[in-house]
Amino acid sequence: MRNRYNKIILLVLFLIFNFNHAAQAQLSSTIGIVFNIKDFDASANDDSLDTEAINKAIQAAADQGGGTVYFPPGTYLSTSIHLQNNISLYLEAGSVIEAVHDSIAQYDLPEPNIQAGYYQDYGHSHWQNSLIWGIGLENISILGPGLIHGKGLNNGFDRFAKGDDGKGDPRYKDGGPGSGNKAIALKNCNNVILRDFSILHGGHFGILATGVDNMTIDNLKIDTNRDGMDIDACNNVRITNCSVNSPWDDGICLKSSYGLNKIKHCQNITISDCFLSGNLVEGTMLDGTFQRPSPEYKSYSTGRIKLGTESNGDFKNITITNCVFDQSRGIAIESVDGSHIEDISISNITMRGVDNSPIFIRLGSRLRGPDKPTVGTIKRINIDNMVISNEDWTAAKAFTISGIPGHYVEDIKLSNIYAHYEGGGSNEDNDLVPTENKGDYPEPGMFGALPSYGFYIRHAKSIEMSHIKLDYTGKEARSAFVLKDVEDAYFDYLHIKKGTTSKASTFDLREVSDFRISNSRNVKDFEIKELTKRKKI
Repeated sequence: MRNRYNKIILLVLFLIFNFNHAAQAQLSSTIGIVFNIKDFDASANDDSLDTEAINKAIQAAADQGGGTVYFPPGTYLSTSIHLQNNISLYLEAGSVIEAVHDSIAQYDLPEPNIQAGYYQDYGHSHWQNSLIWGIGLENISILGPGLIHGKGLNNGFDRFAKGDDGKGDPRYKDGGPGSGNKAIALKNCNNVILRDFSILHGGHFGILATGVDNMTIDNLKIDTNRDGMDIDACNNVRITNCSVNSPWDDGICLKSSYGLNKIKHCQNITISDCFLSGNLVEGTMLDGTFQRPSPEYKSYSTGRIKLGTESNGDFKNITITNCVFDQSRGIAIESVDGSHIEDISISNITMRGVDNSPIFIRLGSRLRGPDKPTVGTIKRINIDNMVISNEDWTAAKAFTISGIPGHYVEDIKLSNIYAHYEGGGSNEDNDLVPTENKGDYPEPGMFGALPSYGFYIRHAKSIEMSHIKLDYTGKEARSAFVLKDVEDAYFDYLHIKKGTTSKASTFDLREVSDFRISNSRNVKDFEIKELTKRKKI
């Protein structure tokens, strides 16, 4: 019996050995050669830098044609980490790459880019002054459940400086020589995967990707002090399953700047299944406590998805779907530097506590760029299935769609939208005529108080809306819709709560043509070919 038992044990051990051998072979074939940074003298302690060890491991992998650079559990203090071709960084659970302050060690200097610097802020014009960076690379990835902590990174400008109102010009405040201001910066790269890790306090950008093609960003958690991620002049990008808390700046921002010293379009982009927040104490999304700030926290409640403002190149073929916004701004679509924005689909969006326009579409004429750019276009925008609740936010603004005189926003379709506002507009607000501000920086609120609580539409044509419900709490003296200089507008199946004063109406029409409304509550069917005077219905 004992001999039989011993044979069974030997058989089990033989199977376990062969299983592990097979598993290791499979792992090796999956991720290639593994380079553990501790084998290159990374110390993972608070007293010494591991930058040299990390870069040695990356170089060793590159010398072998590629491989995985492995970060075991521990905290690794570092300045600039240099990615190379065919390299994966794998951050194990419990591993932290921590950016040190430039008083301890210097980051790589920003590369010269003087001409491009005239047309966007400093942060968009440089990549090397970052914690992790790569330029002109292919087949790179950062993976794993670990953390990138940009503890020592500069945020671009100090919103808490004495006497600062938070609106200072950030272009010249990204720190002195040797400081770092981005967690991850990629330029002119191809085939990139960023997956599963977290970023805390990412500096001016958690991720800045410029001129990157074929990029997957999946299951990241970014809890940061400025932009979560900026996708600039990129093609074929998938951003999925990400959570971003960015109280002082944008969450996910698509741009098409002149940072590459040439125009390159931002196109074929999908953003789906993401969570955006603009009003959690930094770090409390990552630790799971989701704390709301006290007044002295000075949150800007930003945290939105935006296309623009840098808009030298075009934005085309973009989908935003299945996203949740919490105590943040909404979605902004902005062409002010000559960009053509076309074929945009937005669907299945919920917003709670939206801090300003749930949708802000702006065609302007700042025209900041080389060779005297002309005014761009915005057309073929489809927005479907949105639920918006403002809760206690009385500062919320209406949906805003605005071109400029002679340049129209075109072919906009909105459907299946429910929006509930706090209200608060005054009787006098009904007669407001917002200024054009044609060349100003585009931002919700740039027109001041609006004469409508639901939709303000100006310099637009081919507008179609159906199955829209607008409601509010308390008192609201403004009209629901104000249209000025609008051609070809069709509305049906509306359920609109009118304002609480005699001056308020469902529609306030100011210079409209080819207008029709039908099948709607609280307003009769109405059609008119041309209206040059103001009319309320």
